[in-house]
Amino acid sequence: MALTTTAAGAQECTPRIADEFLVEPGTLTMATSPTLPPMAYADMDGTLKGLRVELGIEIAKRLCLTPQYISTEYATMIPGLQGSRWDMVNAGLFVTEARRKILLMLPYESLAISISTVAGDTEVKSVDDLAGKTLSTDIGGYAEKKMKELNEDFAKRGLEPMKLNLFDNYATVYQALRAGQVEAAVSIDPVAKQYQDRGEFTQALSGLYATPGSLSFISPEVAEGVSVALKEMKADGTFDKMMAAYGVIEAPGDLSYLPLAE
Repeated sequence: MALTTTAAGAQECTPRIADEFLVEPGTLTMATSPTLPPMAYADMDGTLKGLRVELGIEIAKRLCLTPQYISTEYATMIPGLQGSRWDMVNAGLFVTEARRKILLMLPYESLAISISTVAGDTEVKSVDDLAGKTLSTDIGGYAEKKMKELNEDFAKRGLEPMKLNLFDNYATVYQALRAGQVEAAVSIDPVAKQYQDRGEFTQALSGLYATPGSLSFISPEVAEGVSVALKEMKADGTFDKMMAAYGVIEAPGDLSYLPLAE
């Protein structure tokens, strides 16, 4: 699903990234998954909202490009980027060694993993309390990787492993918890906090395995253009104000993109 949002003044200045480096001339095409309130989500009329959405719109505006969002699942984001379906993945992909070998990653947000349980549940007070429980999380993501590593640790210590039910996005991750199919849901801190603030679930554990989330690219020209725009936002206070509004901590670094790792 493609959603286009026109930034004010996008056609009133000279684009700062040449058309030859873009999927669509004059447009910054971004893949996102609008299933993670408050980071990225769609309201009742289908309008995209959230920190990542606002960030992409502001970046495009500063680059004199029209922002266009493609709503897709996480599993398709990297293949789509490699296949030139979009210019940038704007979904907070966690920075990992494996991804750095194939993607240009620009860390900008620091995110950690949360464990959500049904509202009022006080049984889960530490990661060891997850032993033997059934959990839901997103397939192929950082959370799945860390839960599998935790299972390996449980095995070494003689604890019963968790059963992991994997889903395409966090909306279905939480739907599984809502439906009683699992005993806990694994997501990221801002998402878990949003659900708790709405009174739907309890954020039983948070701040686990903190790691940078990124904007991701294939094209160095696009990556550099976005980096320059972010540094300008940082310099004039826009970036800090936007992050603070959503309670998201900035990742370590200077908003430069990371070169491919060997």
